[in-house]
Amino acid sequence: MTPEILFEAMWQDYITRLCPSACRVHQLLQENEPLVNDHIALRTFNLDPVRMSTLAKPFLEMGYEEKGHYHFESKKLNAKHFEHPDPKQPKVFISELETEHCPVPLQKIIKSLVAHIKPEMVSDASFLYGGRLWPVSLEQYHILSEESEYAAWVAAHGYGANHFTVSVNQLNQFRHIAEVNRYLNDNGFSLNTAGGEIKGSPAVFLEQSSTMADKVAVEFTDAELLIPGGFYEFAKRYPMNNGVLYPGFVAASADKIFESTNNIH
Repeated sequence: MTPEILFEAMWQDYITRLCPSACRVHQLLQENEPLVNDHIALRTFNLDPVRMSTLAKPFLEMGYEEKGHYHFESKKLNAKHFEHPDPKQPKVFISELETEHCPVPLQKIIKSLVAHIKPEMVSDASFLYGGRLWPVSLEQYHILSEESEYAAWVAAHGYGANHFTVSVNQLNQFRHIAEVNRYLNDNGFSLNTAGGEIKGSPAVFLEQSSTMADKVAVEFTDAELLIPGGFYEFAKRYPMNNGVLYPGFVAASADKIFESTNNIH
């Protein structure tokens, strides 16, 4: 499988199942050239057979290389990002929940979910856009939500791109990420304001913003519920001292981007 084929399959899953509003964002921002996807993000648990290394494997086989490492103590997450030698390919940001640092009731639920997975279910890249691999009840979802929105999100949605990201550097009609934010606000989109609408700054070579996640219908074993799905991110990268655009991520900013899927009651 080529990166192009994989990202197209992930995009179709993303706009169908997780973030239907992404199509409208595309229409609003589309110019003469196709929008450049800066990166995608994936979420998982640090348990076999779905820990971060399993999700990374298909990308490594396509030539991606492991780059930055990140830790989010309050959210109990570890993450890495991966880059392809071809700079036109999107970066990949993969995070995993440190389940052993979670309360015992949450650990038990997560382990019971992951126990449904057979190794062959995650043996090729198609599981990255295959959705949920286990049954989960509404009660389990609510218990997880109380402790970790992240855990609840993975339990409910399974595997798929948590977000795609428009590269603001490419846009002609907007030079600044604040202008993109204003345009989206004017067109009815709610933005993630955790830590401010713009996360980061030119001083750290990266600015990011994002919509709040779409509410999408999810079938649990005992009911259907509208819950946060995927969101759309926007990133502007700045040149480092050597003139090259900063390729990594800023942990303090990413920490707030995670909150784009928080359930606002």
